[in-house]
Amino acid sequence: MISQAQFNKEIELIIANAIREDVGDGDHSSLACIPESAVGKAKLLVKDEGVIAGIKFAEEVFSYVDENLKIEHILKDGDAVKYGDIAFYVSGSSQSILKAERLVLNAMQRMSAIATKTQFFVNLLDGTETKILDTRKTTPGTRALEKWAVKIGGGENHRFALYDMIMLKDNHIDFAGGIDKAIAKTKQYLKETNRDLKIIVEARDLNEVQQILDAKGVYRILLDNFSFEDTRTAVKLIDKECLTESSGGINEDTIRKYADCGVNYISSGALTHSVYNMDLSLKAV
Repeated sequence: MISQAQFNKEIELIIANAIREDVGDGDHSSLACIPESAVGKAKLLVKDEGVIAGIKFAEEVFSYVDENLKIEHILKDGDAVKYGDIAFYVSGSSQSILKAERLVLNAMQRMSAIATKTQFFVNLLDGTETKILDTRKTTPGTRALEKWAVKIGGGENHRFALYDMIMLKDNHIDFAGGIDKAIAKTKQYLKETNRDLKIIVEARDLNEVQQILDAKGVYRILLDNFSFEDTRTAVKLIDKECLTESSGGINEDTIRKYADCGVNYISSGALTHSVYNMDLSLKAV
């Protein structure tokens, strides 16, 4: 997994690029009609139900735009919210508040939706030892925000990107000439490059599960599109020799059944690629 310093850098890059994209050479709407000296106050109003996420990110955005803006916290990331709740107040330069408004709203609406969906899945797993994982099926350029939201919702992060974990999927295996060759080449690569990266290998059937076990040294086996029966068989076959993960079209109707098969993790791209933004607004007070 990436370090906290790397993650913080990703957040900084997201903010800088988003402000560049949105503000350009100036917020001319505000510059045209609001005096530079004008000060004001606004509230982040919730117009939906779910889990609020992105408050800490909003604070970082306001600070980036104008370090003199002041935030008064009412709620915190991860709190349950309902229509009419106020997450925070922001006060200071009116121009600065308006410059940051859209980025704050865009990010918080999506992060809150992801956190809400993640918590829903987490609740479905209550009473089991199975954890929910996100994937790399994220919006290009904002992955750090979306994975942050998953954590706020009670889920866990899978690898962040291609560089922080080895994951040998079907195409890697086929291009490498089979499971044994793919794993052997991977181990040699890690040795030659002096890298300490965990190895996950995807299995398409029980025969491939056995091949992965025979190769040894794998951190986790990904059981992709397995039936419930084959998942249970695979978990018994693996017998804690490594961790197990189920994936492949798992939804709210099937997630509990897969967890009951005994897997350690269930990964779901739907946490980040299939959500409807929470309705939030920033209103002057």
